[in-house]
Amino acid sequence: MEVPHDAMVVVADGRKMLMLRNQGDATYPNLQVVKKEVHANPKTSDQKTDSSGSASSTQSGQGAPPAAQGGSMHARGGGAQFAPSRGTMGETDFHQLEEDRFAAEVAEMLKEAALRNDFEALIIVAPPKTLGELRKHYHGSVSDRLAGELAKDLTDHPVPEIEAALQGA
Repeated sequence: MEVPHDAMVVVADGRKMLMLRNQGDATYPNLQVVKKEVHANPKTSDQKTDSSGSASSTQSGQGAPPAAQGGSMHARGGGAQFAPSRGTMGETDFHQLEEDRFAAEVAEMLKEAALRNDFEALIIVAPPKTLGELRKHYHGSVSDRLAGELAKDLTDHPVPEIEAALQGA
């Protein structure tokens, strides 16, 4: 992938963001760090305060439905019968919610930078899940300047490896 001179390159995941600017040319990027953010995001178990809720059916479930007892449902005045159910409600993944929130914050920051004309071309490098979340929040001014996306997690890689990954994409 060619990285235009002076293009903004954002490398992010759900917890870290590295904003780089290409001081090199399109063929041989020379990425320089402009901004770095690390967002604290503890494990879900460290964020939640109690266990998930549970649900049970409002029907008592006693006895068989009238039709099963040989009678007519209409004759007994019964309506639809529901089977009793018990189970837990889905646990909230606070860690994932925080990652999604961080991606939305990065998208907002990109919108503000685009509206200030801080960049003409933008390349986003992020894991597929984060990239999907970012896309949900792209403003038109960001989408218009998007020169490329790379669905890869490179947040913990040094800048020369990021440059090589972009050149190889």
